[in-house]
Amino acid sequence: MTPGQRLRQIANAVNLSTPLGLLVAAASRSRLSKGPRGLLIAAGYHWKIPHAGAFTLGNVILYRSPHGVAGANERLLAHEERHSTQYAWCLGLPFLPLYGVAAAWSMLRTGSPGLANIFERHAGLEAGGYIDQQRPGVPARKRSEAV
Repeated sequence: MTPGQRLRQIANAVNLSTPLGLLVAAASRSRLSKGPRGLLIAAGYHWKIPHAGAFTLGNVILYRSPHGVAGANERLLAHEERHSTQYAWCLGLPFLPLYGVAAAWSMLRTGSPGLANIFERHAGLEAGGYIDQQRPGVPARKRSEAV
């Protein structure tokens, strides 16, 4: 693990975002395992919210797939890892309402919670599965126009 990854791990423990992720993993009965680069993988997440194949709380990546790290798409894992770093930069739990505002703005602008969402754009739209998620009737925009 690099010093930056270790710092992110410590920051997300102190700012309570990783403990929240562990709590959600336990409550949802997801199977927890060590992932790469100081991440934790919670496989088999089955709650309906959020509607995503994977999402991050601190250093915990919750996957709907029951296969954990073995079933993790490396590009999606890297995308979720960038969200983990965003938690550290946003001092933890404030990331959640900030992300919510960014997702709402994106929905208003594009019909997708990710296309104009600054957090998703910085994590990588394509790796997160957000390319081509336009609202019917809204003309497709180039990536640079979605902001």
